[in-house]
Amino acid sequence: MLVDPDPLLLTLKLALLTTVVLSVITVPIAYWLTFSSFRYRFVFETILNLPLVLPPTVLGFYLLLLFSPNHWFGGWIEEVFHFRIAFSFFGILIGSLLFSLPFMLQAFQVGFSSITKSYIETAMVLGKSKLTILFRVILPNCKAAILAGMVLTFAHTIGEFGVVLLIGGSIPGKTKVASIAIFEEVEAMNYFSAHVYAAMLVVISMTVLLLLFRYKRNLTMILAGKN
Repeated sequence: MLVDPDPLLLTLKLALLTTVVLSVITVPIAYWLTFSSFRYRFVFETILNLPLVLPPTVLGFYLLLLFSPNHWFGGWIEEVFHFRIAFSFFGILIGSLLFSLPFMLQAFQVGFSSITKSYIETAMVLGKSKLTILFRVILPNCKAAILAGMVLTFAHTIGEFGVVLLIGGSIPGKTKVASIAIFEEVEAMNYFSAHVYAAMLVVISMTVLLLLFRYKRNLTMILAGKN
C-alpha cells in the first residue's frame, strides 16, 4: 500500500466505538437536561459542554495528569487493575468520549426539545412510565436529530488530534491515529504520504455527511407524508 493502513483503521475503530458508546450514554443525559425541573441543571450542562470551548490540548493535558501513574488515581488503577490508561487505546477512547460528548448532546437536546408536548402529556395521562415514554414516544420522533448527533460525533472523532496526542501519544497500532500520522509525515517532509492520509479522511468525512443529508431528506419526506 502507499501508506501504513493501521492509523486509518485505528481512526475508524476509535470513531465507531466513540459513537456507539456515546449513543447509549447521551440519551439519558439529554433526557434529564431537557425535561428535568432541577433548578441548577444548567451547572451540569455547562460542565458537560466545556469541551466545546476548551482547547483540546487542555482536556488532554488534564486527562494525562489524572491517569498518570504518578497521580493517585492513575496509580490506584494501575495497582488494582494492573492496567495503565495513559498511552493506551482505552485512554484515547476516554478522551474522545469526553471531547465529543457535547456534539452529540447538543443534537439530542434539540431533538428532544422539538417533541410536541401533547404527545408526552397524552402518554402520561395513559399511565405510561417515563422509560416507556422515552423509548415509545420521544426517541421514535427524534430519528433525524439522533442520526445527526451520531454522524457529527463520528466525523468529529475522525479529526481529533490534540486530546489523542496528549493522552495517547503516538504508539503505532495502539494510539497513532490518522491525524497524528499526517502531522508526523509533514514533520518528516513526506508530503505525499500526508496527502494520502488527508485525502482518505476527506473522502470518509464527505461520505458520512452525504449519507446524513440524504437520509435526513428522505426522513423529512416520510414524516411529512405521515402527517
